[in-house]
Amino acid sequence: MKILAVDSSSLAASCAILEDRRLIGEFYIDASLTHSQTLMPMIDSLLKSTQTKLEDIDLFAVSCGPGSFTGLRIGISCVKGLAYATGKPCAAVSTLEGLCRNLEGCEGTLCAVMDARRGQVYTAACTDQNFTQPLIEDCAISVEELAEKLECMPKPIHFVGDGAVMCYNKLAGQIDGIKLAREAVRMQHAYSVGLAAAELCQQGKLVSAAELEPVYLRLAQAQRELAEKQAQKGE
Repeated sequence: MKILAVDSSSLAASCAILEDRRLIGEFYIDASLTHSQTLMPMIDSLLKSTQTKLEDIDLFAVSCGPGSFTGLRIGISCVKGLAYATGKPCAAVSTLEGLCRNLEGCEGTLCAVMDARRGQVYTAACTDQNFTQPLIEDCAISVEELAEKLECMPKPIHFVGDGAVMCYNKLAGQIDGIKLAREAVRMQHAYSVGLAAAELCQQGKLVSAAELEPVYLRLAQAQRELAEKQAQKGE
């Protein structure tokens, strides 16, 4: 089974082609360009470089959130278009699970943390033995709340994601056994999204292109500000 996986949930964008678990090719760009500029040309180049025809792809996978509101919409729209064109199924992958899968083979607790601003992180935690049964399910919480949850988790605890350095620095003297993922695997990668998609396929949890939707975990900033203004006015 060939999988085309896409991640545009953060500042970087990546796409990968896998055959089962084997990585055939992956493109990664973090050049401060918008995903609308880079994603489709990158996918086209990857297909050409690997001599893969679009109709050879059996499954399309994408990070559906949490993450950048605009980035998620661009990635999902790209995958929707490709899946509609070929009539192939899709896999909606948690961005946080994808990050944890960057650390396959690590013992202890794998904890994905993304900076959600306003004193919060998007987070999830699991072990290498079971990515689909999380110790902490996808959520948006404060670093202090995360610290409480991690106290009883298996050690060591590996932080991965764009919030990893922040959490490591804040909690290094508070929780024993915490580690920082190597920079090379600290951010989102489409290959890990493809690994998660392969497991979703085995579990029969694929969706159609029409069913792909972003998962934000929290309202957009504009919506939050509107809600705060309405609350202040007593509306």
